[in-house]
Formats: sequence, structure tokens, C-alpha cells
Amino acid sequence: MDSIDSLPLFPLSLVLYPGEQLTLHIFEDRYRALTAYCLEHEVPFGIVRTDGESWADVGTTARIEEVVKQYDDGRSDIVVRGEERFQIDTVRDDQASYYTADVALIEDEDTTVDLDLKERAITQHMKLLELAGRTVRPDLYEDVDRLSFVLAQNGALDGEQKQEVLEGRTENERIRYLIHHFESIIPRIEEQEGVRRRIRSNGHFKDFPPEEV
Repeated sequence: MDSIDSLPLFPLSLVLYPGEQLTLHIFEDRYRALTAYCLEHEVPFGIVRTDGESWADVGTTARIEEVVKQYDDGRSDIVVRGEERFQIDTVRDDQASYYTADVALIEDEDTTVDLDLKERAITQHMKLLELAGRTVRPDLYEDVDRLSFVLAQNGALDGEQKQEVLEGRTENERIRYLIHHFESIIPRIEEQEGVRRRIRSNGHFKDFPPEEV
């Protein structure tokens, strides 16, 4: 298993997946130093989820793709892309103004993908997007190495659930997790939509006229 020593760490209240793009606004001095170091040495840093009190053990390396804007006061807007998952071994706070960590890179234990599971998850995800009023793009699911990370980016998952997907050690494990989640949340959303339709139809609220549109 490959490893990285002294990986700069950027704890955030979010989960970054491999292949996912993220825009960050850098304003704290220590993270200005972190991004400057990564740009100068052309190395990634690690994003790890935190709730403010504790950190997750698994995160994702992020490589800076673009500095969108550099402000006069030293702040910046950058675009990063997730690359590889890692497991934290040791965290240090004495090597720089920001945290660093020795990490082990994570590879899937089994790369075989169950195609039936994959198609089932895609169908459910498209249904979820439709219910959310989002545009369904079939090309979203094409030519991706790990479909689970694509689905989880827009899967109505909370932070803890996103972290659980990130830590899954096989693609089939992650897809099964998402299928279970979709099967749980889609009926609830459909029920909420049904209530909204009944309200809009004015059938259950006779004393209240429908909204004018």
C-alpha cells in the first residue's frame, strides 16, 4: 500500500470524493501557507471531514487545478479536484502552521462491479433527481471509474452518510449502501410531493384559496 509522509491537511465540514471538483475560498493564514506550499511544490493536500471536535480517519487528496482569483489582502479562490482516498496514520502540528499527516493511500479491495446493482442504482438516482427538479443527464453515468462517488455527490446524503460511502472498500459495497439509501428516501420524497400536490389542488384546505401563479 502506497503512503504519503507529511501530507498537508485541510479539515473541512464536508466530504470530497475522488474525481469531484470543489471551489474553496482561502482566507486563514495557515491555509494560505498550505496552498502556497502545494502550488510551489506541485503536490496535493488532504481534505478530511471534521465536525469541529473530531476528524474522520479517512479523507481524500486534493490537487489544486486553478487559482481563480487572488485578492489584494492575500485571500484566494481556488478550484481543486479529489484524487485518492487515504487513511490517517499520524497527525502532526509541529511541522508547519497547518496540520500535516502521514497517511496510507486506500485502494479498493475488489474492483469487480455487479452490473445489475449498477443499473439499479442509476435508475434510482435518476428518479431522485427528477423528484428534486434537477435535470437528468444520462451522460453523467458514462465512462466513470467509480460510479458510487458520482452518485453520492448528488444523492441527498448527509455528511455522515457521505463519509460512510467514502470509507467503503469496494464499489459493490458502496453501491449497495446507496441503493438502500435511495430505497429509503425516495418514498418519503414522493409522499411529501403528494402532500404538496394536495395542498395546491385546494382539496384539503377549502378556506384557503390556491396561490396565484
